[in-house]
Amino acid sequence: MAVKDNQPDWNRIAGKFDLWLPQLAPVGKALLSALEARPGERVLDLASGTGEPALTLARRMNGSVEVVGVDSAAGMVRAAQAKVERERLPRVSFHCMPAERLTLADETFDRALCRFGVMLFGDPLVGLKEMRRVLKPGGRFALAVWSTPETMTTMWWACQVFKDRLPEEKHPAIDKVTSLGGRGVLEEILGAAGFSAFTVERRTIHYEFASFDAFWDRVEASEILKAQFDALPPEERAKIRDEVAPFARDLVHDGLLRIPHEYLLAAGNK
Repeated sequence: MAVKDNQPDWNRIAGKFDLWLPQLAPVGKALLSALEARPGERVLDLASGTGEPALTLARRMNGSVEVVGVDSAAGMVRAAQAKVERERLPRVSFHCMPAERLTLADETFDRALCRFGVMLFGDPLVGLKEMRRVLKPGGRFALAVWSTPETMTTMWWACQVFKDRLPEEKHPAIDKVTSLGGRGVLEEILGAAGFSAFTVERRTIHYEFASFDAFWDRVEASEILKAQFDALPPEERAKIRDEVAPFARDLVHDGLLRIPHEYLLAAGNK
């Protein structure tokens, strides 16, 4: 059965996507640790969005590696490249291209990574095969995908409050976002792409906010659910916040809201 793909308009929200970077930063840190990039290497970041974790790697390595980021959303690429130019970062560039059709030569990268992008590819298997194609023999990869719907907590909350208000085709894209998170699914697709030496670990990060109000302000400011809100009449929009709030009540500890999200981290070699 085809997976419903109701993704946000990434070009439209590119200017606001960085609002979520603090919450996602721990995953980037874990990926870079697993990637083990070394001076003199070339590193490819697939579906790099507004530039992370490619930019963190570039800053850390200070020009000793070449970093290439690609994304299919031109707005995201422009945002990432603007950071390169603003910071005058050496040997890092971003390009608009889909992961399934990389215009990059075979076996030209030492490392490849992807943070929460593979499951959003139009064809994840083709994208992974492309990643393997451009890796040198023995080249290393590290990638992260979201786990199951129930553990993609904030999106699960959104699905609960929108599911009875909107037709299915307008629901948040939780099926697509968690399509590789089931038991054994990621391992199977990596094997089908030609990888054999890899590990997959389930990990948890916490989105931290000073309060539920701070979290909800972030949701609204980022426009990640704009399509769903726009599809509702004004009187229904006003109810959404109050219906989500009870989900977060038991997640406040010592004055801090900590929302758990489970993800899978895969790392290995070609």
